[in-house]
Amino acid sequence: MTKNKFFINAMIGVFLALTGISCSNQGQKKQSIEEFKAGFLNPTDEYRPGVYWYFMDGNITKEGLTADLESMKEVGLGHVLFLEVNVGVPRGKVDFMSEEWMDLFTYMVRETERLGIDISLGVGPGWTGSGGPWVSGEQSMKHLVHSSIQVFGNEKGTIVLPKAPPMNPFFGEYGFTHELRQRWLDYYEDVAVLAFPTPAGDFRISDILEKAIYYRAPYTSMPGVKPFLSSFADYKEADKKATILSSSIIDVTPYLKSDSVLDWKVPEGNWTIIRFGSRNNGAVTRPAPLPGVGFEADKFDTTAINAHMANFTEKLLARTGIPDKNQKGGLKTFHQDSWEMGSQNWTAKFRDEFTKRRGYDPQPFYPVY
Repeated sequence: MTKNKFFINAMIGVFLALTGISCSNQGQKKQSIEEFKAGFLNPTDEYRPGVYWYFMDGNITKEGLTADLESMKEVGLGHVLFLEVNVGVPRGKVDFMSEEWMDLFTYMVRETERLGIDISLGVGPGWTGSGGPWVSGEQSMKHLVHSSIQVFGNEKGTIVLPKAPPMNPFFGEYGFTHELRQRWLDYYEDVAVLAFPTPAGDFRISDILEKAIYYRAPYTSMPGVKPFLSSFADYKEADKKATILSSSIIDVTPYLKSDSVLDWKVPEGNWTIIRFGSRNNGAVTRPAPLPGVGFEADKFDTTAINAHMANFTEKLLARTGIPDKNQKGGLKTFHQDSWEMGSQNWTAKFRDEFTKRRGYDPQPFYPVY
């Protein structure tokens, strides 16, 4: 027996052992070892392996597409996962989502139909999520941010409430272009302004940035990540001085003017006023081709996700046509590769959805965030 034949027989034996398949299973057609061997060497289309097929920021040609696909066909591959990324390779001449790029994408689909190779398309530029330069701040992933001041009821003067800056992005600012960073800083929407008597204590809930889902590192791939967060804080007698009664919280949102001035007559005593706003969480497409760098779409908002798909996948389907599920090869599925955009804890309809699903208004608890 040659070395190759020995390897094939060994692999078939392992396959049979792992799957528990027997050539004499009751109620099934008996198959000889030769039939199993033939199936192993020449599997049907649904069992053929696939590969990731990365394109590097505009480095794409018809000749390269055909050469790659014909080589894949020759070695027996049946599926490709198409993504365009930027990992430091010098930029090519074809801008992502340009007319030329979409013509080449259509050509690629036709070639895979000719060769019987299926395509899975990533649902956005890069390999991590669903977004792009077409995603506005209003339809991006968001954090609830806040700024606070303390005032006294007997003081006179104008109350100015500053807008809170965005939280630091989970992966830092390295993924921003200059233009996108400015959009990140510019986007802000007011959510609420709440006032309450300033408590005597200064207790803070432990792990609050994780519990409020501002940051939560992936447990499986980063060192030092807590496997769980304690449900209850370790309250002490002294901490009761920091307690804020929900009944003492006053919604003063209607008194906020467009110039950040709060036109509210402060009652007697020492008061804390918190201005809550919505900010982009800093999640961007990564590692995306330069023309594809943009905000990640709001994962809590179907309207935002649909708008993203309309700007990406629907434009491509308008060129290639709706796939025929009965035809071998061509564009068959969409693919979400991995979650690498940090956390979001806010969306435009958060309060309404929370009230509907949980049965009470979350607004008095915004200070807990």
